[in-house]
Amino acid sequence: MASNVAGDDVSTESVPVFVLTAAVGAIVLVLIFLCGAGRGGDKQKQHKEDEEPIKKERHQTSKKAKQQGKWQKKQQHSFSHPYLAATLKNHSDNVLDLDFSINGKYLASCAEDRTIRIWSVKEFKEKEHRCLRGNVEYDHGTNVKFSPDCKAFITSTSNGNYIKVFKIGKKEDGSSASIATVLEFPKKHVQDIISIGIGSVVNGSYIMTATSDTTIIVWDLKGEVLTTIDTHHINNNHAAVSNCGRFIASCGFTPDVKLWEVVFNRSNEFTEVRRAMELKGHSASVYYFSFNLDSTRMATVSKDGTWKLWDTDVEYMKQQDPYLLRTGSFNHTEPSRICLSYDSHSIAIATHANIYVFNAEEGVLDHEYHDVHALPITSIAFSPSSYYLVSSGDRHIQVFHNITGYKANIAEMEKKLVKATSNTVKDRLKLQLKTEREKLESIRVNGSA
Repeated sequence: MASNVAGDDVSTESVPVFVLTAAVGAIVLVLIFLCGAGRGGDKQKQHKEDEEPIKKERHQTSKKAKQQGKWQKKQQHSFSHPYLAATLKNHSDNVLDLDFSINGKYLASCAEDRTIRIWSVKEFKEKEHRCLRGNVEYDHGTNVKFSPDCKAFITSTSNGNYIKVFKIGKKEDGSSASIATVLEFPKKHVQDIISIGIGSVVNGSYIMTATSDTTIIVWDLKGEVLTTIDTHHINNNHAAVSNCGRFIASCGFTPDVKLWEVVFNRSNEFTEVRRAMELKGHSASVYYFSFNLDSTRMATVSKDGTWKLWDTDVEYMKQQDPYLLRTGSFNHTEPSRICLSYDSHSIAIATHANIYVFNAEEGVLDHEYHDVHALPITSIAFSPSSYYLVSSGDRHIQVFHNITGYKANIAEMEKKLVKATSNTVKDRLKLQLKTEREKLESIRVNGSA
């Protein structure tokens, strides 16, 4: 019994020790945990404090970059040159396309400011340049083309990818001219529209639209699809209707330009689009091409670093191929635009913000204009008179005197004068020569002044 009592006493005394040991251990663990958590919190707090200036700096940098980018987009681009005839400044955002009316009286422009403006060519010489304004509702125009009668124009839209038809008329009170939307074509294209055109032949008229894949749609003037063309270029770079209205042409990834003839019967009914001819000679993708006034000449520019001038006045129905007249060196392989003057004397090529003007007869570079716009050039065009060359690439439209054209006209008249046998013809040529020389001299004097 004694031993049992003694054992019970020992057991009773040892219980508090175990409890105390466990409690102390728990406290130690809690302290360790709290210490670690405190250090972790300090580290997280320190990391957060270290990160705040970085985030703030990034935000400020991002905001500054956006503001700087916005400022750069909206800033005034300063450009001057002795041969600059005018700068048209009424647009408030980037101008995307230009087109002259075939009668040479007007220039149309479309821009990201959701407006289309019609300018009077005769006012290019004035200090103030008024324009007629039309609005593209809820969208902006990407391409613009005058109708052959110069009383209407069409534009493709950016977001909706539609074709809109506008009519130029007078207000109801007859006070002044106005622009009104008269028709919107149904949406048929899947890809973005890159080119548009209006053609008119003896027996009918049509509208052409092309997208960046290989699709060209031919429409009637009411928005009904007449036919669809697959260009087989892999992708289209450009498409256009010839100034005579007879042909549709396209170029793309392949090193050729394809032409189709649009055919109507005597009852003004559309018949077909048939293959006419191909321009073959480049060794790489053709970026752009251009027609002269009567489609007897075409100019092309390619990724292979050359431009070419072609004689397209051939009997293509008898399988006759176009003749290559001239190849010019163009040491740029970036996407470029080319424009052939209506009289075939001048060729202009635009790359980035620069313009290079060549004498088409001799194939030599005549003038260079650098940094014409703040952004890459979106459009270049010669006026039907060939006296002006216009370009767009920012909010402004630059209008140049076509000095190359003046000199080419003078050289051609001099050759005709030598060959002339009639005194009447000689007198007429002498008078024309005098007028052209005076115009050229006036531009040079005023430009240098």
